This record gives sequence, C-alpha cells and structure tokens, in this order.
Amino acid sequence: MSTHNIVHKKRIHLGAAILLGFFALLFFLLIGRFFYLQATGEAHGHNLTAEASERYNVNKTIDAKRGSIFDRSGDPIAEDTPSFNLVAVLDESLTTDEKKPRHVVDPNETAAKLASVLEVDQNEILEKLQLDRKQVEFGALGRDLPLSVKKEIENMKLPGIGFVEGSKRYYFNGKFSSHVVGFARANDDGVVAGVTGIEKMLEEELKEQNGSLSVKTDNKGVKLSMDSDVSYVPAINGKNVHLTLDKTIQTFLEEAMNHVVEEYEPERIIAIVADPKTGQILAMGSRPTFDLNTREGLTDNWNNDAISYRYEPGSTMKIFSLAAAIEEGVYNGSELYQSGSYSLPKDPVPVYDHNRSGWGTISFDEGVQRSSNVAFALLADKMGTDTLLKYIHAFGMNEPTGIDLPDETTSNINYNYYRDRISTAFGQGSAFTPIQQIQAATAIANDGKMMQPYVIDKIVDPNTNEVVLENKPKQKGNPISEKTADKVLDVLESVVSSENGTGRPYSIEGYKVAAKTGTAQIPGPGGYLSGHGEYIYSITGMAPADDPELLMYVAVEKPKIAQHENGAGPVSGVFNTVMRRSLQYLSIQPDESQVNTPKKKSVGVKVPNLVGENVQDVSADAQGPEYVMVGEGSKVLKQTPQPGREVIKGERVILLTENSPAIPDMTGWSLRDVRKISNLLKLETEIIGNGYVQKQNIIPGTPVEEGNSLVVELGSNQPLPQTEEQEEEVEEVEETEESGSEEDSEND
Repeated sequence: MSTHNIVHKKRIHLGAAILLGFFALLFFLLIGRFFYLQATGEAHGHNLTAEASERYNVNKTIDAKRGSIFDRSGDPIAEDTPSFNLVAVLDESLTTDEKKPRHVVDPNETAAKLASVLEVDQNEILEKLQLDRKQVEFGALGRDLPLSVKKEIENMKLPGIGFVEGSKRYYFNGKFSSHVVGFARANDDGVVAGVTGIEKMLEEELKEQNGSLSVKTDNKGVKLSMDSDVSYVPAINGKNVHLTLDKTIQTFLEEAMNHVVEEYEPERIIAIVADPKTGQILAMGSRPTFDLNTREGLTDNWNNDAISYRYEPGSTMKIFSLAAAIEEGVYNGSELYQSGSYSLPKDPVPVYDHNRSGWGTISFDEGVQRSSNVAFALLADKMGTDTLLKYIHAFGMNEPTGIDLPDETTSNINYNYYRDRISTAFGQGSAFTPIQQIQAATAIANDGKMMQPYVIDKIVDPNTNEVVLENKPKQKGNPISEKTADKVLDVLESVVSSENGTGRPYSIEGYKVAAKTGTAQIPGPGGYLSGHGEYIYSITGMAPADDPELLMYVAVEKPKIAQHENGAGPVSGVFNTVMRRSLQYLSIQPDESQVNTPKKKSVGVKVPNLVGENVQDVSADAQGPEYVMVGEGSKVLKQTPQPGREVIKGERVILLTENSPAIPDMTGWSLRDVRKISNLLKLETEIIGNGYVQKQNIIPGTPVEEGNSLVVELGSNQPLPQTEEQEEEVEEVEETEESGSEEDSEND
C-alpha cells in the first residue's frame, strides 16, 4: 500500500472520528438539555409549564359578591355595586398606528379634561401622567367610579385612558344609622372587609369567596371534550343580613336630628325607636354621625352612643322607681306630702325639688307630674333602698342588654352611701345606657314582660336560600305585673296631659302619649357642669298610651338654647316629629277623643313680629301675651321672645323702643322675665334666691347702658297678678337654672 493511500485512509478515519465526536457531543447536549428542561421546567428564563398551561388552558376567576344588608322590608341598605378604576397607558411603544394611539399623547390636555369630570385639582392628575411608568392608576382620585362617570370619560375619547372593572360597597342612604350598619372598605390588597358596626361584627357571614374555571384546549383553542380537562370551583356569595331597622322610620329620625342640629347645635343626640312588644329596634341614630359612603365625619365620633355611652339619666329613671313602688304597694297617688325639700338622716343637705320652694302640700300623682325629687325620695324610703335595688336588677339595668351589636357597655350603679341610694331613685348618682332604659321600658309598655332589644332579624345564605340564623322575640324577665304596668302607663300619660305635667310639650294631636322627661347633669373637672343648657335633656315616651306600639328614647346634650328656653325644644324636635310620623306610617289610627292637650289652657300662642311697628298699634289680646314697653320711643326696635316663638297666655313679651331706656319696675317678675330683659338690654345680671323679684339694685326709671350690672333678689312670695300658667312656665325655666347640687339641678 502506497504512502499516499495510507495518509488518505488516516484522514478519512480522523474525519469520521471528528464527525462521530461532534454528533456524540450534540447528542449528549440534547439529552442534557432534555433532562434540564424536565428538571427545571424553564427555558431562557421562561416557565414552560406555565406558558403551556397558559396556551392550552383557559383560566377564569368567577367573582363573588359580599353579602347585602337589608332593612326589615327587604329594601337594600348596603350591597356591592359595579365600579371602575381609572388607568392610563404611558408607554409609547404600545402605539403601532399613529392614527389610533394607545398611550396618553397629550398629558396636559388629558389632565385638564379628567380633572373637570373628577372634580379634582388638574395638577394631581398631571403628576400621575408624568410618571416614568408603562401604566398608572390614580389611587383615590380614580377609584370606585360609578358607571355614569365612566361613560362621561369614555365619551371624551382620550387616548391611553381606560378602566379596570371591579365592585365597591355602596350604602344607599349615606347617613343612615351609620354606627349600627358600619362600613366595609378595601385594604391595600384590594380585599374588602368590615371596619365598624355590623359590617365588622358579621364579617365571617358577609364575606364572599371567589370561584374559578379552568378548561383545557387544543393548540387552536378548541375545548377538549374530556370532563377531566375541566376544573370548576363555584363562587360563594356572602350571606345576606336582614335587620329590624325600618328604612322609613330611620329616615324620619335622621331628618329630625338634622333639623335639631341645625337649630340648636347640640354636642350630642341619641335616639332609639323600638317595638316594645318584640324588642325589635326600628331606628337607632346619633349625632355626630358620618356618611357611610364617603366616611365624612367619622373622626367626630366612632362610638355607637346608644349602647356605649352611660350617664346619669335624670328623671327618666323615675319610671322604674314608680313601677317598683306600685308593685310593692307603697304608692298611693292621692296621698299628700310636703314638696320642696326632704331631709335625709344624718345628712345636712336635703333633697330638693327643682323648684326649691316646692308647690306646697301636693299628692304623689301631682308629684310625678311635676317631676318632684322629694316624692321619689319618699317612695324610696317607703319601699327601702334594698328593695329598689332589687327592681333595678329585675329591670336588667345592672348588666348589658345583650343586644346584637358590638361594643355595648353597662351601667355604673353607685349604691355605696344612703344619699347615693336615694338619688338613684330619681336618676342621679348612678349611670345607665340608653339601650338599658329602652329594654327596661318594654316591661312598662308590654304588660310587665321585658323584651331583649335586637337589630338582626335573620341571616340568609343566597347560595342555597337557607335561613342560617333567625332571631325571635326574647323575654328577658317579668319585673312587674300587668296591673302595675297599666297603672304606670296611666300615671305617665298624666305627665303629658295634665296641666301640671312636665311632659306637656310632648303631646301629639290625636294620640295619647305616656312619657317621662329627664335632665341629666354632666360631670366636669371640678364637679358637675352648671349654667344654662349645660345638661343632657331626654325623654322616654310610648304611644298610644293605652297599648303602646312604639317606644322611643331621645337625649340631647348641651344644646344652644336661649335664656327663655328649656330643653323641651330640641328634645321635642326629635321625639314629636318621629313619633307622630311613625304612628301615621304604621297606620295606627288617631283617636280625636284622646288628644294630649292641657285641660285648662292652650300652650302655643305664637309671638308676632312687632319690630318696626308703631307702639300705639301694638294691642294686647286677651288670649295672647302681655306686652311690656321698655323705653319712651314711638317704634319697636327689638323684642323678646323672638317672632314665631310659642308663649303662654299672659306671658310677658318685652318690647324695646329706645337704645338707652329706663329700667322698669320688675317687682313680681319671674326669673324667666328677668332673663328676657337682661338679654335684650345686654346687662350683666346676678340672681340671688329663688322665686319672683322682690328687690332690684337699679331704681326703676334709671336709664341703663349695655354692660350695666343688674342685681335682683328673688323670693317665694308670688304677687297676685301672676297666673298659675305663668308659674308653671317659670318653674320650667328655673329647672335649667338651678345647679347648686345634684338635687336642685333636676329641671323637668
């Protein structure tokens, strides 16, 4: 074999070996790559499993709805509604056709147009559109937009502006029993959850669970027929909650509270309307409150004061002391006693009536009508304070009611000393919550059977229509007999209908009302607050009195009332309006023979507007007020009370006819009338004593200027010209002025 052939053969073998080695290496690389892909499932940073699943599987989230909240009639209070979040595409590379841009082309123009619709600052929008991002959302500025706003923006055809569809919690009435219903909102992860009220308390029942659908397809997207290739998890909607609240009655209440807030600017209002036969809460509200949708006002008051605010109730507590005395057989309505003051054993300070001089020797029925503290101190003595405490417990006022709402507190019964025990009988010393008083009062209105208050009627699973919870009326106790309950209602009805009753302002045409008013002192840094209007004025009332269908409690704290007013104005502004409208709404027919108007006189003569009138044209009406001219001018410059105010027949209306008039002779005037003239003339006034004017430091006929000091001494001797009606009105004003001790501040 030639050398050439040998070399040629070696070259062939070497080439074959190299080729074999190359294919062997390629084979091992492919095998290695195969095992790598099998082990990691990734190629060039891409998850092959996920991409295959994405290509051959269709995955869809099935949205579920949070449970809705309804009123007793099935009208929605809160439910999920569609909403839209605004988004903007900023990445220019996404635009492939300049005639159809897919990104924001002109940030300034876009910001201006969006700001006009969203009613926000244009610069806030522009700041978002100038971010170095591919896509941006607008946070609170563009979140939870309603369909109407979405359509308005879409009609502008702004390049790069789009929407992400979602849902939001919507409250149909805004300010509507806000502390009861509470609200839910999305957290940073977009998960909606309850924050306050029933929304928070029933979070587990209300929350939803989204479902999913996964379907396998071929490479053309056609669904494969095998059942095993379909994965379905159903959406589970949250359970629906039905409340005992009545939307119509709650609306009456919200409107009435709004009017009182506007007129009197109180620091607080608490109101509850209940069905005393069942314990169902038909309406519950307070001020300050907040809007459930916007949360405006939330920081003013987080608490549901109706169940979490305890205070000395004042004379509304006398309802239960009266019931205890009747049940124990120690109450005789016709029995006489000496009103004014009552000395306790080994106590130098007597118990005083709000009118310290009293009304002489009167019956216990009249004592209840006049809200005499002395009467209830005597009744507590007669039955024994241990017995009284037993009834306080029987009325459930020593523990929470157990109402189905969060954060209920309980009472603070101050029973350490004898004076505390006696004071508790007429509503001082011990503190209770409004809901405790409502529960206790159901026994009065419901033949002695006390019903537990509740607000949740039922909870329904909309996925199965199964009622998973249904509350029924629950009797908590039987503290008094039916006979006693009827007697208490009769006496409380006289508080409203009697000419002596402190409840006269709460009469409702066509219906008998049984009620007891109250005035609670407010603790301050150095003791109890004092001064005109520095109280919590309240009422517990039931109607119709012979068989109550509605029970209502209203409390108004520190309203801004004029010197000639007492707490009846703001309280009746809520109670009378809501009670009357609710009775009519419930088709409880009025009985014209049962009108709660005083027998001997008519309250409610309105003062005319006399400012600018000639003095000689002002004439007194026998059924109207008495006009007192202050000054020698020919025209009326100012007047008090103001036009439109209601006064009793013969009450003094002060008319100012010149700027620096002479002070009149005020002998025999009531404190009410002194306050009128001191306010009108802007005098610094000091009052000494109680009763009617006996002396004054400024000699009648002396001209006075603004800021002069007026000192008047009052005494108990009433001059003959003063009418019985005027005396009663004076006593109502004196109730708010007395503040020397726990006893003498009681003003109802």
